[in-house]
Amino acid sequence: MSDQDFHGKPARVGFLGVGWIGRHRMEAMIASGLVEAVALADPSSQMLLAASKAAPRARHFRSLEELLAEDLDGVVIATPSSQHSEQSVHALRAGIPVFCQKPLGRNREEVIAVVDAAKAVDRLLSVDLSYRHTQAMRRIKDLMNAQELGTITAVDLTFHNAYGPDKPWFYDRRLSGGGCVIDLGVHLIDLALWALDFPEVVTVESHLMSQGQPITRIAEEVEDFAAATLQLASGSVVRLACSWRLNAGCDCVIDASFYGTQGGAAMRNVNGSFFDFIAERFSGTTSQRLVDPPDEWGGRAAISWAKRLCEGKGFDPAAERLIAVADVIDRIYTSPRAEKVS
Repeated sequence: MSDQDFHGKPARVGFLGVGWIGRHRMEAMIASGLVEAVALADPSSQMLLAASKAAPRARHFRSLEELLAEDLDGVVIATPSSQHSEQSVHALRAGIPVFCQKPLGRNREEVIAVVDAAKAVDRLLSVDLSYRHTQAMRRIKDLMNAQELGTITAVDLTFHNAYGPDKPWFYDRRLSGGGCVIDLGVHLIDLALWALDFPEVVTVESHLMSQGQPITRIAEEVEDFAAATLQLASGSVVRLACSWRLNAGCDCVIDASFYGTQGGAAMRNVNGSFFDFIAERFSGTTSQRLVDPPDEWGGRAAISWAKRLCEGKGFDPAAERLIAVADVIDRIYTSPRAEKVS
């Protein structure tokens, strides 16, 4: 695929899975002018009908195989987690670039399979790790890149959701890969490693709970609360906590705080919102507001992929860092405090 393939025209993209998140990303891509939604695939006629309001000329299908038979420049995958790796590999081996919802795989091995497939055919691969693209987090990353916070020594990250997932497959470890860690914690792990330029993670210690009881051996049960500590090769310590159905007094609590030798900075949600964030910079006992809502960030990861797709970009080596995130998730699930049943 090259720049000449597009001639300034929108990329022809197929969308596999058009539930709420799939439709939202599709609408963002269409609104950007970078993408034409030419094909939709979903087992639900109701979902296809809802998605057709934004893409009335798109053809409708029920499977990935049917979708890939179309003339496509890329495919967006927003299906249940158990299908992500296999579907991504299938599309990539057919020569079609992929934008996939998180997690890319249920474990490190599944993620490696997708990254290797993308590398083998030199095709673009991205995952919807969208919190990187908030104005708040981008501003904090700029401060860190400019060394304005000094050496980062501690990172605290939180994602508590007052609700649990509404689909049964989330609670089946074989289908989901895990509970709140792989659902919510994946964003926290990615934010920490991305902000710190993906340092080596030396040790991981975790504490997992389900319905108020510790999980000491992982089998079918999925965690609804998790806390983990990562020790980095740089000496920095990352602490993260995430949960479903926590009695937090609001819809959710989202926080990513970075503390350095010359100052600190934090991204925090406002009034329990899933969408509104501020960024603050700290110096001693004082704070300075850097970013306020509103910020339409939800579709930016998808639009970034679409832009590179239209530029004819091939495999991006940054995709290999997805393996590092998956590795930390695996280590959280297999740490001494959360022994995995073979």
